[in-house]
Amino acid sequence: MELTTAALWLNTAFAGFDQAVTTAVHKLYEIGGGFFTPVMEFISLLGHDGLFLIALSILLLLLPKTRRFGTAMLIGLILGALMTNLCIKIWVARPRPYADENGFFYPLWQMMGMHMESDKSFPSGHTTAAFASMIPVFALGNKRFSWLALVFAFLMGVSRIYLVVHFPSDVLGGLIVGTIAGVAAVIINSKLPEKWFSMNFFKKKGDAQCSSD
Repeated sequence: MELTTAALWLNTAFAGFDQAVTTAVHKLYEIGGGFFTPVMEFISLLGHDGLFLIALSILLLLLPKTRRFGTAMLIGLILGALMTNLCIKIWVARPRPYADENGFFYPLWQMMGMHMESDKSFPSGHTTAAFASMIPVFALGNKRFSWLALVFAFLMGVSRIYLVVHFPSDVLGGLIVGTIAGVAAVIINSKLPEKWFSMNFFKKKGDAQCSSD
């Protein structure tokens, strides 16, 4: 399999890191006797194509009380997808960990259920989407609770390593790209007119006229 220069560099520079982190994460499988596998599969499913996170952001966007969160989340998801899926993945074109049947990761992937993915490996799109949408939640929310958003994003990355559909360096890349997208989304969100956040999309014109009377 012919690799791009970027993919070859990642495979070489992060070989030790990727194997060490994957081995550490797979201690969860040994400790739990497979208990964590359906948990990780469920968490990973929540990031599939970003559909759950997109739906959640749109739902929050529809209501004035949560529109700041929903708007920032959606902006973050869009920025993250543009950077990851339309730029970096295409340029790097790194094969998945299980692509090498004689490699370190292949038997682990078989043990985890042989989950298949259709696109390239670097960076992790699931992790990018998780951090791109959860960084705004953390930044805009009450810090007593909003830190849980970062826990979710972190677990998303762990689930991708656990299922052996990504190298840990892919997840690290997704964390970086997603954080950049999330921070940018918070900044863009702060520049939007205040009227946007107070609009009631479900208020009928007749209701507005009656209230003015």
